[in-house]
Amino acid sequence: MNDREFDELSAGDAVHALTPDDQRMLARALEADPQRRATLDEDATMAARLADGVSEVVPPPAIRAELLARIAVTPQDAAPAATSAAADPVAAPAATAPEPAPAARGGWGMRSWFALAASLVLILGIGGAVVVVSQQVTQPASVVALERITDAPDAQSAAGSVTGGGEATLHWSESVGSAVLVSEGLPSIDEGKEFELWYVRDGQPIAAGVFSADGGDATAVLDGSMQPGDVIAVTVEDAGGSPNGVPTSDAVLAIATA
Repeated sequence: MNDREFDELSAGDAVHALTPDDQRMLARALEADPQRRATLDEDATMAARLADGVSEVVPPPAIRAELLARIAVTPQDAAPAATSAAADPVAAPAATAPEPAPAARGGWGMRSWFALAASLVLILGIGGAVVVVSQQVTQPASVVALERITDAPDAQSAAGSVTGGGEATLHWSESVGSAVLVSEGLPSIDEGKEFELWYVRDGQPIAAGVFSADGGDATAVLDGSMQPGDVIAVTVEDAGGSPNGVPTSDAVLAIATA
């Protein structure tokens, strides 16, 4: 059994989605390689944390219908086609019956989809509304962070002008513990360059991550923790960020948060 097949079985076991055949395959894999139990334990721990982190609510009937509709159009792994001995005139007579495991694994495509759905479609009751986590999986992390911030009761924002005529707005929330910069009209930069974010605190710059812009627009999450009174600045640096940990160019944007 290769690592991918074991990972699928381990994930399915963590959310109790294995059939008896799958469970036997998993047991054989652990006997063959006991070190794989660490992966099994990690998946089980993660599933437990996900379950403990949300309140139990009754999912709407539409959730099941949506899952079944997606499964119906999602390609599934097919079992390997049987090869007839007559198709190969020089094939040796089969002395041993073929191992049935590949066929069993062929059906795992459907089961793995259900296991993934069970892991991701955690229903969260937030402010009386039901949010399906699977809807956020395809969203960039910066967009998800921005939504969390704007939904927070202590959400704050401040705007600033970008050199050359663009605009940017910083959104942050102390309760959420993150800040996101939404920019429009950022200047074009040379290949091999990136924009770098900075917290300017007591006159000292603190690196807060790098980002790229698409047509001058960008939504970026700041690394680290923002403190009241920080000025958020953006400079143009070499890809990966300033090599010496301090800005090497003038700021194209500076937003005061106090």
